[in-house]
Amino acid sequence: MTSTAARPRVVGIIADGVVKVLLGAAFAVGAVPFGDLLGVPVWLMAVAGITLLVGGGIEIRYVHRRPLRSYTRLMVAYDSGWVLATLAGLLMAWQGGSGGGEVWIGYQIVAPAAFAALLIAAGPE
Repeated sequence: MTSTAARPRVVGIIADGVVKVLLGAAFAVGAVPFGDLLGVPVWLMAVAGITLLVGGGIEIRYVHRRPLRSYTRLMVAYDSGWVLATLAGLLMAWQGGSGGGEVWIGYQIVAPAAFAALLIAAGPE
């Protein structure tokens, strides 16, 4: 049972998972235009979409089964990595490189999978 004080964090966790699911759906459905926009292969966009869909779904599913502290730590690590991957991708693009989109989309594949695996492996609440 979730305490009243913890409800805002639970809502935030669910919202974070929903954002991942929506982004994953957008990547999967719009793999061609998004792939062209970011300069990445369509298959890579599709894999990122599926990974985000699954990762977000697991995040939502485990919200009442794992300690909020575990979620908070994982979310901080995930978002910190997202910022670094975004900055690395932007830096590559600003320098005229073509791999910035692949760095960013690569993170969208690896990070949700790692997040979900660590969440599943975390001890129950």
